Amino acid sequence: MTYRNLRRSALLGSALTFCAMGATAETLRWASTTDPQTMDPHAVNSAPVLSFLNNIYEGLVRRGQDMSIEPSLATSWEPLSDENGWRFTLRQDVTFQDGAAFTAEDVMFSYQRASDEAADVRSWFAPVSEVRVVDDYTIDFVTTAPNPLFPDSIANFMILDKDWAESNDAALPARDAENYATMNVNGTGPFTLSSRDPGVRTTLVPHEAWWDDASHNVTEAVFTPIGNAATGLAALLSGEIDFIQPIPLQDVSQVEGRDGFKVLEGEETRVIMFGFGHEHEALLYSSDVTDTNPFTDPLVRRAAAHAIDIASINRVLFRGKIEAANQLVPAGISGYSETNQNRPAYDPDLAKELLAEAGYPDGFSFGLKCTNDRYINDEALCRAAASMFAAVGLNAELTTGPVRDYWTQLREDDFDMYLLGWSPGTFDMEHPIRFLLHSQDDEKKLGSWNFGNYSNARVDELLPQIQQEIDPTARQSMIDEAVAITQEDVAYIPLYTQPLIWAAKDNIDLTQRADNFFMLRWVTVN
Repeated sequence: MTYRNLRRSALLGSALTFCAMGATAETLRWASTTDPQTMDPHAVNSAPVLSFLNNIYEGLVRRGQDMSIEPSLATSWEPLSDENGWRFTLRQDVTFQDGAAFTAEDVMFSYQRASDEAADVRSWFAPVSEVRVVDDYTIDFVTTAPNPLFPDSIANFMILDKDWAESNDAALPARDAENYATMNVNGTGPFTLSSRDPGVRTTLVPHEAWWDDASHNVTEAVFTPIGNAATGLAALLSGEIDFIQPIPLQDVSQVEGRDGFKVLEGEETRVIMFGFGHEHEALLYSSDVTDTNPFTDPLVRRAAAHAIDIASINRVLFRGKIEAANQLVPAGISGYSETNQNRPAYDPDLAKELLAEAGYPDGFSFGLKCTNDRYINDEALCRAAASMFAAVGLNAELTTGPVRDYWTQLREDDFDMYLLGWSPGTFDMEHPIRFLLHSQDDEKKLGSWNFGNYSNARVDELLPQIQQEIDPTARQSMIDEAVAITQEDVAYIPLYTQPLIWAAKDNIDLTQRADNFFMLRWVTVN
């Protein structure tokens, strides 16, 4: 595959890669704001889970330090010669962490498990019509149409041992409950689980029989979720932990001013946005509009977009470190629409005019749901946005809470407007079109994160064409059309691209990847 260079070196992730081979083996203690909800790689499709479990489980392909796709459990892949799809040649002599041999049957089982209705990652396999085991080390993924992005799209598809899962009654993932795979692991990756106390402490140790050459020197990795930013920073500066992601922007100078510590800054490929309950017949959290949903009117959604002052949010909350977003991927990502770069200008007077035109001259109240431990400054962002909405007559009843409860609320349609961050797993605009903009379609495994069920027939029609088109000019033209439609509809309000702000002791060498994944296999403790 050929990858377009991203706009900034920070997006490539490799600029903050360090190499210090030969250092003595050490314990690494690290922290983040969010504890992975589960140890099951097919149960929850969220970055905290996938990032953590990429240290334990592996897929057919993986992303390198520069975010390019490289071989993992597959040594090579090629298009099928007589039908649509891909043939993967598997790596031999690989063992799971319990010593069982890895074969194509484990890939088939993991596909069936991950594409089941019980799985939160099933939409990854929407293009797949059939999977065939050719022999122990060859497997075919047949797609409904040509799909040049398919290998990229399964970079986070992780493989479980068939016998282990079935013998422990974990043949299917438990998204809203628990099973053996929720608390236990058996992957082929560089680390395995030593102990797990959810919300408190999780310890990983190296998988000694890992097939790849270890470039790290970590003998034990201890993870602690710390939801409070001040507590996390204090733990770093006191020496209780070695590394934390992220730190508050206002604390960057404090870390940089201390001997023995460093700050690692970059730009994530994640766009932060507000979404709407497009299909909701009425508002759930309004004190004055109870029989209808004003957000079904594009004029009202456009008014909300014009109420947001990104420049002030950047200055006050983010110290000038964010860039305003105008679509659901940042500039530089493959498929980014250069012809649709304009975003709604901050214009409160226009917002009021649009509300009056829509029949709400006095505005209305509604519910705004946000996390308080998932994105950088997420609660502060939502409080600032609520104030800006109120200035034009949109009176947001703000509710914030931990991410562990958040996705369940969104899937149950328990919102009027909500906060979401999205990073394209394929580093291509097709990804958010498939997950966020296509109408919800469980049978086709599409629109799985389109919580408000935005729906446009033309966008739905364009998606398979975008997925199949090989000519880059023709493909970009279709993407441009889809972006223009969804901007005109104000399907979402893109806000900004999230910054990456990590902090560590000076003796920790690591890689800051643009998807905000932390890979232990690239860590050296000096």
